[in-house]
Amino acid sequence: MSEMDEITLFKEPELIAPYMIAAWPGMGGVSSIASRYLIDNLKAEELGILSPEEFFELSGVYIQDSIVNDFQFPENKFYFARGNGVRDWIIFAGEAQPVVNGYLMANIILDVAEKFGVKRVHTFAAAPSHIYHTKKPKVSAAVTDPELLSELGLCNISTLKEGSISGMNGLLLGAAKHRNIEGLCLLGEIPIYTTHIANPRSSKAVLQAITQITGLEIDLSDMDTWVKESDDQIEEKIVQLKESFGEEASGLIDYFQRLAEQTTPEEQQPEYSEELLQDIERFLKDQGDQKDEH
Repeated sequence: MSEMDEITLFKEPELIAPYMIAAWPGMGGVSSIASRYLIDNLKAEELGILSPEEFFELSGVYIQDSIVNDFQFPENKFYFARGNGVRDWIIFAGEAQPVVNGYLMANIILDVAEKFGVKRVHTFAAAPSHIYHTKKPKVSAAVTDPELLSELGLCNISTLKEGSISGMNGLLLGAAKHRNIEGLCLLGEIPIYTTHIANPRSSKAVLQAITQITGLEIDLSDMDTWVKESDDQIEEKIVQLKESFGEEASGLIDYFQRLAEQTTPEEQQPEYSEELLQDIERFLKDQGDQKDEH
């Protein structure tokens, strides 16, 4: 256990049976998008900061108007939000995954959790699969304690039978288990071709899941516009792909068509090469710029 030397608390509120959510950037931005939405919509207040020096290395400085700027470390902030009188929330939002000492960071965050009486920590992550981007993502979960499985069953949330959860969104759960703190990670399904593209649809799915599990009350309707915009942008790029490349992109177009037409999970097993999937994501990220180059 650390001594919290790296923590600066702005206030020390009395919290009611708080749970914690901790989030860092990851595939599809699932965790970061979800945590930011919670912070904004729960009107969360800043609780404190975690000093970054132990966890990040800088490679240089930026110059502006001939003057060296101050160092810009990624921010690591704690927030707290009042619930419905039954449970309050602490939210930790990391602006970047730590470069070093990730396990130390996890334990410092858990020190804060224990200070305020948190009994359970939650993280979010992405689960890439062969799913079309307009389809409803499935949500699965991994837990630190078998007793939590019954809660998931009541909410009809499936469990991750095996595999791994990379980065701090997984590491925090391992540290929590070691300290006998309940931990739960919700994994939102994302298309395997959009791992580097923001996926608000999956973020909404994990937020819906956490409201089921914990009773958190939050209006998620504001996410719908963002979800539609994201879908429309990708659809537009697929149209560009068809119009611009024709036969050259037949493999990519066939892949999208098969995913769009599938109706059951059993159909989600198209056999396509890693190179093809990289080509798809590269095209989508480039926002159709290839069209201007051909």
